[in-house]
Amino acid sequence: MSNASPSQNFGSSRLIDYYKALEDSSQKMLQAAQLQDWEGVARYEGTCAVLIEQLRYQARHEALLPEQRKLKSEIMRRILRNDAQIRLLAEPWLAQFEHLFEGQPMAMH
Repeated sequence: MSNASPSQNFGSSRLIDYYKALEDSSQKMLQAAQLQDWEGVARYEGTCAVLIEQLRYQARHEALLPEQRKLKSEIMRRILRNDAQIRLLAEPWLAQFEHLFEGQPMAMH
């Protein structure tokens, strides 16, 4: 008899692994935001961007089973909660940052 939880019985899925890695990076980004480590937030945001691109590529080659789609939804809800908390923590910092540049001309690149 296996001690694996139901989510571990879905078989190996690279796509689910990308969702899990994205959730992990999102959690680390939240932890950095809680510490007001905005460089860390940006670093993990970059990691998330890479993972999202890899996930998009993998999604073209792999379909999820119904159980995996349920797990994906649970992971995505947690990522969205993390994102909402990060935004709440970042708002005061962003307002202060914007204040520094008030009245200065914007440069176009």
